Amino acid sequence: MAAHDSVERKYVYDFAEGNKDLKDLLGGKGANLAEMTNLGLPVPPGFTITTEACKAYLTTGREPDGLAAQIEAHLESLEREMGRRLGDPDDPLLVSVRSGAKFSMPGMMETVLNVGLNDRSVVGLSAQAGRNDRFAWDSYRRLIQMFGKTVCEVPGEEFEHALDEIKRAKGTHNDLDLDADDLRGLVDAYKKIFAKHTGREFPQEPREQLDLAIRAVFDSWNAERAVLYRRQERIPADLGTAVNVVAMVFGNLGPDSGTGVAFTRDPGSGAQGIYGDYLANAQGEDVVAGIRNTVPLQELEQLDKTSYDQLLGIMARLEEHYKDLCDIEFTIERGKLWMLQTRVGKRTAAAAFVIAGQLVDEGLIDLDEALHRVNGAQLAQLMFPRFQLDHEFEAVAKGIGASPGAASGKVVFTSARAVELAAEGEAVILVRRETNPDDLNGMIAAKGILTSRGGKTSHAAVVARGMGKTCVSGADELDVNVPAKRFTVGDHVVNEGDVVSIDGTTGKVYLGEVPVMPSEVVQYFEGELDPETTDDALVRAVHRIMTHADAARRLRVRTNADTGADAARARRFGAEGIGLCRTEHMFLGDRRELVERLILASGEREREDALAALLPLQRADFIEIFREMDGLPVTVRLIDPPLHEFLPPLEQLAVNVAVAQERGEDVAKEEALLAAVRRMHEENPMLGLRGVRLGLVIPGLFAMQVRAIAEAAVAVVRDGGTACPEIMVPLVGAVQELETVRAEAERIIAEVVGDSGVEVLIGTMIEVPRAALTAGQIAEAAEFFSFGTNDLTQMGWGFSRDDVEGAFFWRYLELGIFGISPFESIDTDGVGRLIRIAAEEGRAARPGLKLGVCGEHGGDPDSVHFFHSVGLDYVSCSPFRVPVARLEAGRAAITTTGSDSR
Repeated sequence: MAAHDSVERKYVYDFAEGNKDLKDLLGGKGANLAEMTNLGLPVPPGFTITTEACKAYLTTGREPDGLAAQIEAHLESLEREMGRRLGDPDDPLLVSVRSGAKFSMPGMMETVLNVGLNDRSVVGLSAQAGRNDRFAWDSYRRLIQMFGKTVCEVPGEEFEHALDEIKRAKGTHNDLDLDADDLRGLVDAYKKIFAKHTGREFPQEPREQLDLAIRAVFDSWNAERAVLYRRQERIPADLGTAVNVVAMVFGNLGPDSGTGVAFTRDPGSGAQGIYGDYLANAQGEDVVAGIRNTVPLQELEQLDKTSYDQLLGIMARLEEHYKDLCDIEFTIERGKLWMLQTRVGKRTAAAAFVIAGQLVDEGLIDLDEALHRVNGAQLAQLMFPRFQLDHEFEAVAKGIGASPGAASGKVVFTSARAVELAAEGEAVILVRRETNPDDLNGMIAAKGILTSRGGKTSHAAVVARGMGKTCVSGADELDVNVPAKRFTVGDHVVNEGDVVSIDGTTGKVYLGEVPVMPSEVVQYFEGELDPETTDDALVRAVHRIMTHADAARRLRVRTNADTGADAARARRFGAEGIGLCRTEHMFLGDRRELVERLILASGEREREDALAALLPLQRADFIEIFREMDGLPVTVRLIDPPLHEFLPPLEQLAVNVAVAQERGEDVAKEEALLAAVRRMHEENPMLGLRGVRLGLVIPGLFAMQVRAIAEAAVAVVRDGGTACPEIMVPLVGAVQELETVRAEAERIIAEVVGDSGVEVLIGTMIEVPRAALTAGQIAEAAEFFSFGTNDLTQMGWGFSRDDVEGAFFWRYLELGIFGISPFESIDTDGVGRLIRIAAEEGRAARPGLKLGVCGEHGGDPDSVHFFHSVGLDYVSCSPFRVPVARLEAGRAAITTTGSDSR
């Protein structure tokens, strides 16, 4: 783009120029500050530097042309409005510089408060505050600390050590006990720390402070923790962050000032009421960081009733305006209330369902929007078990239930240790005084988070809720000693590696591992809780939204099930048939020897004997499944094992034979077996003799299975039931393979079914890329396609799914090559295109061709939306994922117009 075009581009917006719908440009914080400004709420004046400026800076490494002049013009306007100048030694204007991406990323990027203070203006700030020296020097030390850590990468713990030293010398643990002289000394100590690590004095020029802080916020978009959080939350990497420059208002001016966070409903349960935290004589970062324990928001009524009443009125107005739970940050400066931020608040999975139902009842949203407000990941979380408590388990501590769930694990005190143990397969609980953004790795790795400080709005609480992690915060009975790797509570000493259990609903902490019980949502799906009679608000909300999802969805939902028990459970969970019945799973255990005999048979007689022994076992299996799925379709995949799953390991067999030979034992039988296994051995069995190839190479194998399926269906029908079998031929790559199998299958079916009325469909699994690309030909011989996305992904990418996840996927995720594993969520550009081609060409050749998916992607929320868009008829997934798929199929069908449910 030409330089003059860049100069004309608008990179800076005053708050009055924006609105809540400009999140792409102004970020979530800037858009909502603009919205509140235009609603006439008390918002400190300021301006927003757009995400476009950030992206240009990150692309070129320098600020785009025209940005500096636009910042200068808006700063001058802000100075006129406030009647103060940035850095004025007598009456200084101070500003905060805050990040603000489109999607909330709590604590992941940077904030610098009190920008504009220096050695001269700190005196003017004191005079401005009524000769409040303590306030002025407290503000100055905060600037040096935040600026040093954020802008110049000075280790934050050095500032913390200096603060601890001064408190120790004063004989206190409380920051508020430090007087002006103490804080003046702390500023000197902070300056020395800054100079030691940067090689320069702390910058005294206010505009330099501002420019460097803005650049630091831009740079923080690509900071390690921000990248990790985006990856965890699936936030696109190319959005960039906006920067908000806001006139400072001060909650640390004395007991008539303070700062807090409020929710318009309980983000943990969804219950209506007054929820939040307040901290007198503090700045906002103190609340979020959990440095001091807050008081409940209700106590503000006694401290400052005027501000409290005004805040409640604003909360009600914002919730009605946004039609959702709002998360609000505010400051009171000497009795005047200021609104610093609002956003649609993060909530627990339970709260998401309950609040969606409440808002429907209140007429603020309709059922389509309620369905849009929840998602399958939240529903899956609600199906996790909860603690089974009895008299044997007494809580040793109680904090704030910040994010619900039941989590047990070994105690660790650092993020690095959490990551290390989790990589070894251990369940861990991360215990900290309070977490900070640098703990993100450990929070992701841990099963739960436990802190001794902070409330429902602390960093630990907000991030844990966003990730669906169990969290108990503010358990102040715990004395956490990180260097010693232990915490004490009462007479108990808990060392690293000891097991604890935490309840994120009640806030209780238990020693040892507490057993778990099914969640109430699972009990509802199992039919054990009646939504019409229960007083459980969550169950009622889930039932209501699931009912609407079922009515709205076009995609049917089947299950992957190989036993009658799995089939029965899936049907209770709402499955509308079986999309994948894996027959090879029926040959494990005691039956493995029969399959081994079949594969290694040296002649026709041995092979027929093995098949004759397998036939009644298979028939009995299918009878059980058809009975459980009475009247619903059951897709049976003919046997599809890599041969090595049924043969003795070659290396071990060779060793055993060699040892026996050395001992002089008779090993004729073993040598024959070894020769057969060597003959059948494959270097890459996943791409070898399996699926349709095995059925064609071993005469009678598929015929036996087809006969068992048909005989089972007839037996169920003659007993008064209804059987709807569908036979699926796996690993087909050429239509000729399917035609050969189909011809034999049709002959057997006609022979067995007779006049019973049983109808058997014959189709194929599309899992080889060539099959997808020749789907038009294959459809001429298939009555249905079912996409086997596990193998289609494996062969499409050239990955061995048994090896690559642990070998190098972590690096691909780290580098951003993957946003998520393609085995977890469908690769829509590559594998998805194969599916789209096969669906279109298959239906062009055979109108009405039934299309489904039976790979693991069938229960992945994002993948379900893709399958809906491609026009598939159904998805199939494991029994526990059936409700998730039902919900997401409903969400895919509705036109979404509300807020993003991220």
